[in-house]
Amino acid sequence: MAKILRNLPQIQSLLEQPLIAEVAGRYTQAETIEALRVLVGDLRAGLIAQETETLPDFAGAAFAKAVATQIDATRAPCLRSVINATGILIHTNLGRARLAPAAVRAMQIAGTDPSNLELKLDTGKRGSRHDHVEALICDLTGAEAAVAVNNCAAAVLLSLMATANGRAVVASRGELIEIGGSFRLPDVIAQSGATLREVGATNKTRLADYANAIDTDTAVLLKSHTSNYKIVGFTFAPERGDLAKLAKEQNVILIEDLGSGVLIDLSPYGLKDEPVVADILKAGVDLVMFSGDKLLGGPQAGIIAGRRDIIGQLRSHPLMRAVRVDKLCLAALEATLRLYRAPYDPMAEIPVLQMLCEPASGVNARATSLADALLKRGIKDVSVVPAAAFVGGGTLPEQDLESFAVTIDLPAVNARDLMSDLRGAETPVIGRIEREQVMLDMRTVRDGDLATIVQTLAQISGI
Repeated sequence: MAKILRNLPQIQSLLEQPLIAEVAGRYTQAETIEALRVLVGDLRAGLIAQETETLPDFAGAAFAKAVATQIDATRAPCLRSVINATGILIHTNLGRARLAPAAVRAMQIAGTDPSNLELKLDTGKRGSRHDHVEALICDLTGAEAAVAVNNCAAAVLLSLMATANGRAVVASRGELIEIGGSFRLPDVIAQSGATLREVGATNKTRLADYANAIDTDTAVLLKSHTSNYKIVGFTFAPERGDLAKLAKEQNVILIEDLGSGVLIDLSPYGLKDEPVVADILKAGVDLVMFSGDKLLGGPQAGIIAGRRDIIGQLRSHPLMRAVRVDKLCLAALEATLRLYRAPYDPMAEIPVLQMLCEPASGVNARATSLADALLKRGIKDVSVVPAAAFVGGGTLPEQDLESFAVTIDLPAVNARDLMSDLRGAETPVIGRIEREQVMLDMRTVRDGDLATIVQTLAQISGI
């Protein structure tokens, strides 16, 4: 083996080969050198592991083609389309909410053409980018004013910096949430320049706890919707209306971090624990902030709605420049919000809501179609089984959705290897493993994805 290892050529000598030099001319010298290092390194590793016995013809066309293929692989887009077969509707790792076609068209127009992003067409003077969505948000929530920033964490940070910097924020110990990526609400409060004043206990916080914590240094009462966990049993929290009354009496601001946010009542579809934004504002909350890319079904954004005077403070705050949304996000958000108004039906137009409200019979039919198609291609060990899908995105963790999945067993391929092969496909298919079986949950799969799944599994099976 030592002798054959000595026959591995140096990178510089490979660059002098005519066919390799031609590859470097089509691409770049740096890319060619890196590709050669990868290929020679793979050969060295294969020889050491005794998985490779002979070396290729380094001057031949096959090796030059391998170099070009390696370069093409590094040039391929990193962000790729995948098929979500996890059963998690708002999957953070898979990009959260799928945009409605109307939102995608709006982004394309905003991206390819000049637009009136900050121009008032009636006067020719400079305008505000917030004007494109403010009226829609107010119409749908009953807010006096609204702005959009780049995500909900930014919305919380901006709101607290503008209202409570150098002062105290009172919050219940049971609502000091941690969101994905280990970002914790107390840390966000600290970054805002405010001082956190914790009240109550993990499971019980009373109105008197808030009242006793308020002094001349207090600026904000902060309520957080615990959308990604639930405390059950011996619990208590004051009603929003009572908190709002207390805030008004004590001349402090009541802010609610809703996390996800819904504009319509989803209880008819079995989701009873997600408050509607309009109801929160109607209860007297001064500011509410929520995400655009969760149950709202739009792009990543943080929406802040509430009192006109406070929204004015946010608009003029220096941090607004750092957290503002760009034209593509605004275009998609505006188009998504319009789908909540007549003559549109958001449950039919917005993909997240479509998946959420689809009858289980429709999901079962899609699962049956996939199983039948796989059987016809010769993949025999498939079956349709009941499953539980979830909303995801830190939303409604204890509420599942009735669903159906297709389980797949391939001869001589264990579940983990099959999952790896599915992720490595030209269009990756992302499922889950339960009881050592690969399951593809059909609640999050579109009808148009079925043919791709069948083709991918046929290739993996060698059929």
